[in-house]
Amino acid sequence: MSAIASPPHPVTGLLVRTGENLAAMRDAWLPSLSAEETGRALVETDRLITQLTELQARLAAHADAVDLPGPTGATSTANWLAVQTRHTRTSTHRLTRLAAALDRDLYAPVRIALADGAINPDQALVIADAVDALPDEVSAEVRVQAISVLLEEAAHHDANDLRRLGKRILDVVAPETGEAHEAGLLAAEEARAMATTRLTMTDDGHGTTHGRFQLPTLHGDLLRKALTAIAAPKHQTATHGPRPAGQGRRPGPERLGRALCELLERLPADHLPQAGGMNATLVVTMTLDDLRRDTAVGQLDTGHRLSAGAVRRLACEAGIIPTVLNGKSEVLDLGRKQRLFSKAQRTALTLRDGGCTADGCDWPPALCHAHHHDPWSHSGPTDLDNARLLCPRHHTRAHDPTYQTRHLPGGKVAFHRRT
Repeated sequence: MSAIASPPHPVTGLLVRTGENLAAMRDAWLPSLSAEETGRALVETDRLITQLTELQARLAAHADAVDLPGPTGATSTANWLAVQTRHTRTSTHRLTRLAAALDRDLYAPVRIALADGAINPDQALVIADAVDALPDEVSAEVRVQAISVLLEEAAHHDANDLRRLGKRILDVVAPETGEAHEAGLLAAEEARAMATTRLTMTDDGHGTTHGRFQLPTLHGDLLRKALTAIAAPKHQTATHGPRPAGQGRRPGPERLGRALCELLERLPADHLPQAGGMNATLVVTMTLDDLRRDTAVGQLDTGHRLSAGAVRRLACEAGIIPTVLNGKSEVLDLGRKQRLFSKAQRTALTLRDGGCTADGCDWPPALCHAHHHDPWSHSGPTDLDNARLLCPRHHTRAHDPTYQTRHLPGGKVAFHRRT
């Protein structure tokens, strides 16, 4: 006599039937959906996923209670689930963290809201983390009230905004302690951010340096604002000309990278320590003959090499330490720091030139470079008769051998590509 199979648990049976219903929609004819129906279907799909996530979290909590991973040798339910579903351990550990929070009586309202699809899993975790971060002396009643307020706010804010509100939740439910609590949270957060600040840079040997950084949010905001200002369309149009057709106005990775280069080149040398900063301590070693040739190559004290055009361009705006050698490699001039244009000279150039002296350019004097008409490397003097203001774009052209400089009446210059 064959054994009678026991009926599946109601939860298992419901999940099987739900899977069958979803399978029936696998080949549904979506082009027949209107825009309004498509939007509704997207929202309902998200709500269904949220409701299933709540059930999955409850199952994960129950799995710990019945020691589901034990017989397989898995070290945790998260690791067992990662193996069975081939999800990353990061995602399964996040699920089990949500499961542990929702399994507590305190967070029953959060679990119910998740089961109803009123909030999403990210918001549920944010609420639990915010309430768990409250000081130990906060009463259970205040915690319940905080959960209620955050659930209400979840209807209007995503997880990121809700996290910021969660840091100030005591201002709403317990104003007498809220400000001090937020100040403590921010101080601890800033200390952690500063302790984990990192910068790594690696030269790939082919003229490019790769790097990664981790900064406190404050300094990340400062850097983003500075780079965005430099990469702004108005600045870039004045510096590099009109954007190519089809290129968006919003600064992308390439434009932000170029903005970082310009920011580094324009660091004020007189505000940097003597041991740091490119403008302050560039050491260029070249023979005197090479320094005078457009095809020359300069050797930096870092071991890297630059074209003569790049060296002369940097030398116009920044003092350099030249180590010039004659044909017998004898030192002609070592360690003389040349401050090319003084503040008084820059002021006089501002009054005289009024901005970039390239024909048709309206770049203001504060953002222009002081340029030697006769290069310092060709014994050009550092005086006003040999100086003019050029914006970064035209300054680059002045040192680019593919362009010819033509002097115009009235003190302006124009650049034409050589043929």
